[in-house]
Amino acid sequence: MTSLPGTSASAAPSSELARYIDHTLLKPDAGEADVLRICAEAVANNFKSVCVNPIWVKTVHNALKGSGVLTCSVVGFPLGATPTDVKTYEARGAVLDGADEIDMVINIAAARALDRGALVEDISAVAEEVHGGDSILKVIIETSLLTDDEKRLACQAAVEAGADFVKTSTGFNGGGATVQDVSLMRAAVGPEIGVKASGGIRTLADARAMIDAGATRIGASAGIAILREEAGRPTADTVADDGHPAGSY
Repeated sequence: MTSLPGTSASAAPSSELARYIDHTLLKPDAGEADVLRICAEAVANNFKSVCVNPIWVKTVHNALKGSGVLTCSVVGFPLGATPTDVKTYEARGAVLDGADEIDMVINIAAARALDRGALVEDISAVAEEVHGGDSILKVIIETSLLTDDEKRLACQAAVEAGADFVKTSTGFNGGGATVQDVSLMRAAVGPEIGVKASGGIRTLADARAMIDAGATRIGASAGIAILREEAGRPTADTVADDGHPAGSY
């Protein structure tokens, strides 16, 4: 099993597995009370980050100050079918609002067309904006819509464009993370780039399998349920803490 990262000294003591987890709430109808709740949960459980839609970045950044938990947001989400200049504008705004990490969706049509140049151009423009604000860029390739060759090409384009992570899925376009895809992505990007598995990860076994396959980050709305299972505490199998199906993104 891949070695686990250390926890932040300023965060609450917790399972080391928690430092893999981006505690996620991307429901379009989420309100401020929902967002503040997941921030409190993230701090209490020492999750790596809280991932929210751009409208909530300021709220999350302020709620997490001093906790050691990062603020994460999304760009071009969930379709990726947004012009590059719009993606860069969205990324700039999120970073200025306090996002430490940005998860962007690629131009999926370009990946399907095996157009590496278009992918690199799209990703590198966002990477420049994100890195200019000293933040991290994760690139969502939406594995459920791509062939293996298209997945490899998208991963290689992300590396060429300067991304810090590649990520499996949005969770909104069918499918989700699989061990096979995580292994493929790890092989495609090599050892230096992060791999984030997201979509459908709802149990401790799921999380461990993804990490064993090469994931260095887990995106999940079922993070609390996973930690309860790790601790041997009862947890629901089908409903996550946000009231949606467990593992939904």
